[in-house]
Amino acid sequence: MQTQTTSSMPVLEIRKMTQRFGGLVAVSNFSVTLGRNQLTGLIGPNGAGKTTVFNLISGFYQPSEGEIFINGTPTAGLKPHKVTSLGVARTFQNIRLWNQMSVLDNIRVAQHGSLDYGFFGAMFRTRSYVDCEAKIEKEARELLEIFELDKQADELPTNLAYGLQRKLEIVRALSEKPQLLLLDEPAAGLNSVDAQELIRLIHWIHETFDVTILLIEHHMDVVMELCSEIKVIDFGQTIAEGTPEQIRNHPAVITAYLGDDTI
Repeated sequence: MQTQTTSSMPVLEIRKMTQRFGGLVAVSNFSVTLGRNQLTGLIGPNGAGKTTVFNLISGFYQPSEGEIFINGTPTAGLKPHKVTSLGVARTFQNIRLWNQMSVLDNIRVAQHGSLDYGFFGAMFRTRSYVDCEAKIEKEARELLEIFELDKQADELPTNLAYGLQRKLEIVRALSEKPQLLLLDEPAAGLNSVDAQELIRLIHWIHETFDVTILLIEHHMDVVMELCSEIKVIDFGQTIAEGTPEQIRNHPAVITAYLGDDTI
């Protein structure tokens, strides 16, 4: 049997994943396969189980049933930092920035997984420590410049406009050099102008960085414009999947969002 090459291996593969919290089934028999550089949407009404899927992928929860693979590696039993080391980064529905650290330090500290010096290296400021820290700061400043946040490098995130905080969280996730980027409602709280800017930003990230993106979003115009494939869940179950046009006109999706007009 031939070994599957890295390029043809799915970046993310979920097989029949179920998550129970006591008697509540939050996610039921969920499966998805994402290849290299795909941009896929995951949508559904409030409480459908979307963020639970992200928490399972990133290792915050362990599935009650089913399997998750990142680049062919099973994540069963792995803590979140170990899942991150496989090439997974995420943002959160509610912005989670370190508000007591500068914008620059938010990027620097996110790269802790790439450190190649230990406790004694940090204590005695060895050459390895100095070189590694210099490299991390250089890369962090370059990222901030690319995303036009370099002028705010010394600011605290809490002093930034809301849209810039959203952008910073995405930049921080990208600083980990992920192969799989999970974006949890990045347009939440944005006005229409900022939402359009976000669409352009995610398009550019997808074209520029070699990264697979799975996107949760309630703004349908954002999802429909960005994603070539969309998966819809309701009450933890997959009710539809397909192209934006197929999803837009799918009866089960319309019912999930707008209700059954026969009731």
